[in-house]
Amino acid sequence: MFATLPDALRLLVVPVFAWAALRDVRTRRLPNRLWPPLYLFGALLLVWEVVALWPLAGVEGRLFFVRVAISLLFVAPLGYAFWYLGAFGGADAKALIALAIVFPTFPAYEVAGATLPIVDTQLGVFSLTILTNTVLIGLAYPLGLAVVNLVRGHVAPTMFLARSVSVDSLPDRHGRLFENDEGTTRNGLDLDALRMYLRWRGLTLSDLRADPDHLRDPDSVDETFDPTDGGTHVGPRTDGGVTGSADGAAVHDDPWAAERFLDEIDHGAYGTDADTLRGGLAAVAREDRVLVSPGMPFVVPMAVGLGVSLTYGDALFAALGALGAV
Repeated sequence: MFATLPDALRLLVVPVFAWAALRDVRTRRLPNRLWPPLYLFGALLLVWEVVALWPLAGVEGRLFFVRVAISLLFVAPLGYAFWYLGAFGGADAKALIALAIVFPTFPAYEVAGATLPIVDTQLGVFSLTILTNTVLIGLAYPLGLAVVNLVRGHVAPTMFLARSVSVDSLPDRHGRLFENDEGTTRNGLDLDALRMYLRWRGLTLSDLRADPDHLRDPDSVDETFDPTDGGTHVGPRTDGGVTGSADGAAVHDDPWAAERFLDEIDHGAYGTDADTLRGGLAAVAREDRVLVSPGMPFVVPMAVGLGVSLTYGDALFAALGALGAV
């Protein structure tokens, strides 16, 4: 038999996560309606298995109960905790909660005489295996970025965290500026917030770069518009333009009307404050190329981690076993 019916049905989640990963790369946005059906689907499979194992007696029943409890009461809340602390986006947290419900215990699949996943763990909580594999895959991302920078000749301390891109390409990019008007910074302007600001003013990026001295004056703000959520897939495109000079700028009480923008929008701008916004605007107005930390949406390594977990199993447990630590 290939697998139990509940385990076979769990494979339906794989293409859903593959689609979510591709969409997250393109738009950094996942619809909220994606997750409740996965929660319900996982809950129904759990009820199915509980009924089959009822009254959860003996070693097998007690292990099943403990593993499900760890997945639902530790791994799932961990997703919410990571979101609350700012380590996760909302979609990342919801995705981890979905995996905790759908995959609380290790599934088993018979393929060509082999049983997958190959590497099981003593704890046997499959959602925790997916999480650890996801973290390991996510840690490889800075190394990949460094290799890309090295090939392109950009060798600097920032090569693991950011790469140099054309300012004209910013309208279609996701991530965060790694510099401001004073130089390199790890707390630069989120590119979604940049798009929100430009849409609020009804400007394109070329407008901003063509006449930064005038646009720095808060009195230059006339009619304002819907900032949207800053996504690349909604609202007007903030396209690139020619280089403008920011030297000799006049002093204003609220340069770029940054405080007014943040006061008028009905939600936050990805943690952006007025100084961060001003620094980012000055950088993109002045430079032809800027450092951008692209960031990797966590759903992407999570989808890859799910695939690795279903086939190979727990990579961290295997590595610790090879070192004799478990």
